[in-house]
Amino acid sequence: MTPLYYLVSVVLVGWHKVFGAVFGAESGISWVLSIIGLTLVIRAALIPLFVKQIKSSRNMQLLQPKVKELQKKYGHDRERLTQETMALYRETGTNPFSSCLPLIVQMPIFLALFRLLSKAAGGHGHGVLTDHDANLFAHAPIFGGTISSSFTKSSGEVSVQIVAICLVIAMTATTFLTQRQLMSKNMPADALSGPYAQQQKMLLYVLPLVFAVGGIAFPIGVLLYWTTSNLWTMGQQFYVIRNNPAPNTEAFRAKERRDAEKARRHGHTPEAGTPATETQDPSSETPKPAPGAAKRQQPKKQSRSQRRTAKPKPKPTTEQGETP
Repeated sequence: MTPLYYLVSVVLVGWHKVFGAVFGAESGISWVLSIIGLTLVIRAALIPLFVKQIKSSRNMQLLQPKVKELQKKYGHDRERLTQETMALYRETGTNPFSSCLPLIVQMPIFLALFRLLSKAAGGHGHGVLTDHDANLFAHAPIFGGTISSSFTKSSGEVSVQIVAICLVIAMTATTFLTQRQLMSKNMPADALSGPYAQQQKMLLYVLPLVFAVGGIAFPIGVLLYWTTSNLWTMGQQFYVIRNNPAPNTEAFRAKERRDAEKARRHGHTPEAGTPATETQDPSSETPKPAPGAAKRQQPKKQSRSQRRTAKPKPKPTTEQGETP
């Protein structure tokens, strides 16, 4: 864990120097903003893992119909079923554990931050966080308490307990809503049943419960980190689901409706993508002659006397004098 202690402390102290120059080194606001900055740096570094998680999760969803077919075919032989399922994953390049990879990678960082803040609460530095910085951190006032305070270590201060409970609720709610958003918007109907879906549903309720129970012992600084991280995940996931949803999902159908509405507003048909013709009143259109039809010239109007005196044209004759 020592490399992680140095990594976390370097980022935390670096942000504190920036915000400390503005709000003061002893200000609790500078330490709160430093923790938020630490969160953003860590989550930005995890974006490639998040993209891999989204692809793996989508592949798992799309493979569920084939997995069900294997279950029907080899349900009586669990060993053969496992072999065929793993072969299917290898053929499609899908890793069933990739969906948990960002959380697994983030857990050591979370533990390093937890240990770092716990030591700082006692005035002990770690990594590049000196004892002087640790004392500043331990006594930095925020929300009526200090950043190192927790619900169980509030010294009887009601305001600190209220803030800690609110942050625990926020951390739990954002964890639940993030997972719920994925299941309700970006999972096809076929993927909502089966072993994989059961695991997702279990995580939907178990993880928030674990965080709610364990969160009362977390320092306020750790709760700020985890809540900010959950908000990042929720926003990042919302963007991906909205702009690149999995096929045959509610989010995919919603995107199709938005694309059709956007095409309609710009005067394009969503199917062909060609400009739509303007609607005209049929009564105002001038009828056009059929192609290739000769134009008939209307005769001039003549009086009765003119018609009587008009001489008929002589008919042409042949060389023999016969009229053809």
